[in-house]
Amino acid sequence: MNKKHPQSPSAILASYSARLPSLWSKRQQAFMMRLFRRMSREIPAYKKFLSGAGFNPKRVKTFADLAAVPPASKATYFRRYALSELSWAGAMKQKGLIFTSTSGSTGEATYFGRDDAVDWQYSVLSEFFLRNGPKRPTLLIDCFGMGVWIGGLITYQAFRYAALRGWPVTIITPGINKKEIFHALEKLAPQFGSVIIAGYPPFVKDIMDEAAAEGINFKRLHVRLLFAAESFTETFRDHAAKLAGIKNVYRDTLNLYGSAELGAMAFETPLAILIRRLATRHPEIYKKLFGTSRLPTLAQYNPDFVSFTEENREILISADSAAPFFKYSIGDNGGVHTLENIENIFGSHGLNLRILARREGVAVTTLPFVYIHERSDFSTKLYGAIIYPQHIREALYQPKISRYVTGKFHMKTTTDAKHNQFLQIDLELRRGITESLAVLKLCQKSIVASLLKHNAEYKNNYQAIPAKVVPRIKFWPHEDHSYFKPGIKQTWISK
Repeated sequence: MNKKHPQSPSAILASYSARLPSLWSKRQQAFMMRLFRRMSREIPAYKKFLSGAGFNPKRVKTFADLAAVPPASKATYFRRYALSELSWAGAMKQKGLIFTSTSGSTGEATYFGRDDAVDWQYSVLSEFFLRNGPKRPTLLIDCFGMGVWIGGLITYQAFRYAALRGWPVTIITPGINKKEIFHALEKLAPQFGSVIIAGYPPFVKDIMDEAAAEGINFKRLHVRLLFAAESFTETFRDHAAKLAGIKNVYRDTLNLYGSAELGAMAFETPLAILIRRLATRHPEIYKKLFGTSRLPTLAQYNPDFVSFTEENREILISADSAAPFFKYSIGDNGGVHTLENIENIFGSHGLNLRILARREGVAVTTLPFVYIHERSDFSTKLYGAIIYPQHIREALYQPKISRYVTGKFHMKTTTDAKHNQFLQIDLELRRGITESLAVLKLCQKSIVASLLKHNAEYKNNYQAIPAKVVPRIKFWPHEDHSYFKPGIKQTWISK
């Protein structure tokens, strides 16, 4: 147990299926009211923020009144005030506070402090994933970066807490060192009944792609995959599952939605994965659930830990930590659903979600849902059509393509000497593969097909000016430092 959460992890996890969706909604409202009132009284930076926005916190009498509270952002809040002003009184001096940093991909790096409660909350998620796996000794290979970034250390800490509670999990932390990862897979992994590989999706795929050449046979291991930091398609999930020898993607894969500000905020459940996969097969359901052609991450969250709301398709997050935040805009688009909302959408198309879940052996978790699209600045435009990385990824993860390229790419819209606009896509070749015109044409054709399938604006342009919107492909050697420096978060787009 934790001082902020007197319930045991077992009791919390039991509530994920037992509690009615309407009760989760009530708990979220209570959490947000409690957090807002305390922050507006005790956090100096938040008092100044509200005053600067001309908002009097005394206006908030009911949950409905919170709709008028101005959203905060990194620029308007975290970068405007000192850490001591952003934190609870005494938090900066308490023992055990941990600082992590953003990657700085959108500007200056920002530091965030978190307390032990945040790591403990992630440990409840780690226990959720462990419970869905085989009940035998497990090796966690933590392949997230081990530095000032949050992923590697908080994952270690969460599974360490689970181990101290009695779960038979052993941890090794090679980070992004491939040599050490392969050594652990060769020497350590066969001694365990289950192996969890945790890391950034493209990096984990690299590991699996290169495993055979390193003498690793995943068929001899019970591999499970824990991802974070990026959305991916169901095509990618199936591809990764095939490489790892995974037979049940609902239990043995999990993508979590996290941030440097808080760590693990929302997570895939078997039910969320099932809903996402079913939605891709039913366009009308997909449209009602997600609103756009871009496939988002679909996750569930515990409103006792963190709350999500949505305004104008922008995700707003409220959470408690050493430096808490309220209606914080992290830059992601998306929305929220209750389980009842989703069941009604399926029901309006003649599908009973609970029956479908029972057929797949998937437990019904009643937690609320959040869906998250690529960040609003993670796109480029070509003749007015917005091009998203997700649709390029889907093209590159096709089996006939992935034998040549890793799936990592970099794209930008630029112009030639005559000022004609075009889309440049740089692709990373797999180790040992050399470029050829045949492979270039194959990749080009697959990318165009994916864009025509998913992007109506692109399709309209292609019908009018096909030669101008076919992307120009350039290949780069494996792990070339120009665009594909190993071990760091991939930069998919530059402006």
